[in-house]
Amino acid sequence: MTFAEKLQALRQLMLTQQVDAYLITAADPHISEYLPEHYKAIPFACGFTGSAGTLVITQNFAGLWTDSRYFTQAEAQLIGTGYELVKLKVPHTPEYIGWLSEVLPGGAKVGFNHKLITVALAQEMQHSLAQCEIEIIDVDFISTIWPDRVGLPVENAFLIDEEAAGLSISAKIKEVRAALNINKTDYHFISSLDDIAWLFNLRGKDVAYNPVTLSFALITPAAVKLFIDKQKLSHSDINTLNEQGVTLHAYAEVINEIKSLPEDIQIFIDPKRTCFGLFECLPKSAKIISGINPSTHLKSLKNNTEINHIRRAMLHDGVALTRFFKWMEEHLGKEKVTEWSAAEKLANFRAEQASFAGLSFNTIAGYNANGALPHYSVTAESNQEIVGNGLFLVDSGGQYLYGTTDITRVMPIGNCSATQADDYTLVLKGLIEGSKLIFPEGTKGYQIDSICRKPLWEYAINFGHGTGHGIGFFLNVHEGPQNISPANVDVAFKTGMVTSIEPGIYRPGKHGVRIENLVLCVPKVNSEFGDFLTFETLTLCFIDTAIINKTLLVADQIAWLNQYNQMVFEKLQSMLTEEEAEWLKVKCEPV
Repeated sequence: MTFAEKLQALRQLMLTQQVDAYLITAADPHISEYLPEHYKAIPFACGFTGSAGTLVITQNFAGLWTDSRYFTQAEAQLIGTGYELVKLKVPHTPEYIGWLSEVLPGGAKVGFNHKLITVALAQEMQHSLAQCEIEIIDVDFISTIWPDRVGLPVENAFLIDEEAAGLSISAKIKEVRAALNINKTDYHFISSLDDIAWLFNLRGKDVAYNPVTLSFALITPAAVKLFIDKQKLSHSDINTLNEQGVTLHAYAEVINEIKSLPEDIQIFIDPKRTCFGLFECLPKSAKIISGINPSTHLKSLKNNTEINHIRRAMLHDGVALTRFFKWMEEHLGKEKVTEWSAAEKLANFRAEQASFAGLSFNTIAGYNANGALPHYSVTAESNQEIVGNGLFLVDSGGQYLYGTTDITRVMPIGNCSATQADDYTLVLKGLIEGSKLIFPEGTKGYQIDSICRKPLWEYAINFGHGTGHGIGFFLNVHEGPQNISPANVDVAFKTGMVTSIEPGIYRPGKHGVRIENLVLCVPKVNSEFGDFLTFETLTLCFIDTAIINKTLLVADQIAWLNQYNQMVFEKLQSMLTEEEAEWLKVKCEPV
C-alpha cells in the first residue's frame, strides 16, 4: 500500500466506526522516546521518520504536527502522502487539541490508541474537548491495516553487577520506597524503561541505541514485581533478582495485575511517563499520587562508582574521536569521503574501544546545508560528498558497558567564510559561558539556558532546541528530570547530574554549527550566601581552533578554551600512538 492508500484505508475505518478524527502518536506503552520497530506507526502511515510528531486525520484533512527541528525533513518526506505539515509554534505542545476543538462539531468522537499516549496528555485532551462536547475513545486502526507488522522484540537482557552500578538492586528499591514514604504511599507503578533498567540494574537490546528491555514494574507494600519475558534472562540473573526481593511475572500479565489491585489504595504514578490505557485499568476508587518517578530523580544523581566509570568511557571515546578526525584530515581530497562513510568510519573507531556496546543514537553527520538540520539523518538520497569548502557537523555518541557519551564537533573543510567563522565562535562562546558557570544551589535549567544563549542573543541569533539534556549511565542518551532549555522545568541542578551543553546556529540551506560537551555538576564553594555549584567538563575531544574569530572572544573565554584543549591532550596522549599524540598536540596548541 502507498501512504495515500493507507490514509484512505484509515478514513474508511473511521467512517465504519463513526470516528470523526483519528490520532497517531509517536509512542509505545512505555512512553519511550526511541521506539521498537513494532511501534513505529508514524513512519508506517506517512513516511515521516522524525522522533517527535503527531498525525491527526479527519475526512477532509490529514496533518503532521511537529516542531522546528523537523520542518525541512517533514516537508520532504510528506510529499505525495496526503498529509500536510503543521508547524508547531511552541515545541512539545499539543496544539492540535485547539485545532480539533475548532473544526469538530459537538458530539464528535476523537479516537486513538490509549496505550500510546501519556496520562497527562490524554487527560488534557479529555478536559479540553469535553468543553466542546467532543468525546475521546480508545481505538486502534493501525493494527488493522498493518498485516506484516513486526512483532515485539525478543532480544536477551542482562544484569550489570553492583561493582559497575555502585548500588545493589535491593539498595535502590529501598531508596525508592523511602521516596514513596515521603509521598505517603507504598504502591508505585513504573512503565518507563530507563527507570526500570536503573532500578533493577537491568540492560537489554529491545530499543535501538537504548540498552533497555520491554518491562513494567509494580511496587506494593509486600512485593516488588517485574513484568518481563523471563526467557530474555539467564537463570543466574533470575536468581539474583529473586535474592534481591524481586518476583518475575509475564510481560502481558501487567493488565490483570493492575486491575486486581485493592480498591482503596494510594498509588504513585508519573503521568508523563505512564500510558493512559494502563492508567484506565486502575481501580476507580484508587487515589492517584502524581509526580516524577522517584527513580528518575535518583537515577540522575550519579554515584561515585558511576562517575568514575563515565570518566573512563570519556577517555576511550576521546581516543576514537581523535583517530577519526585525524583520519578525516588525512583522507579528505585523496579518496571519496561522504557523510555516510564518515559516520561509518567513526562507528568503527568506537567499536575498537574496550567494552563498546553500540552507538547511543544514530550519528548526525551533516555537511554544509545538511548540518543546518538539527536532527539530520543521512539517507542514500541526501548523502553528500565532503569536498570543497564548508563546515562538517558531527553529533555522535557511544554506549559503553561503563558509560554513555554524546558529543558534537564541527570540522572546517577547505576555506570557510567569515560568517561561518563568526557563527562557530559565537556557538563556542555559548558553550564556554555555560561550562564555566558558577551558580547557587537551587538554580534551574531555564536560568542556565539564558546564559548560554546570551552570546547569540547579542547578535539577534537564536536556536530552536534546548541547550542541554540529562544523560544516563550506560542508558538512554536523553534522560531527565533536569534539562537546560527555555521551558520552565521545576527541577534544580544537583551534585552528580550529568548534562549536555550544546548551543547551535542553523542557517537553512547554508550551514549549521553546534558544539557539545557533557558536564558533571559538582560543588564549587560555600559562602555567606549559601552553597554554589559549577560544572566539570567530562567530554575529552579537542575543539578545533582553526576558524575561530578571536576578536569575538574575551580573555577568560580564551583561557577556558586553551585550558580545555590542554586537558584533552594531557589525558589522551598516553592512550595514543606517538604519531597520533603529535597530531593531537598540534590541534590543542593554545590560541
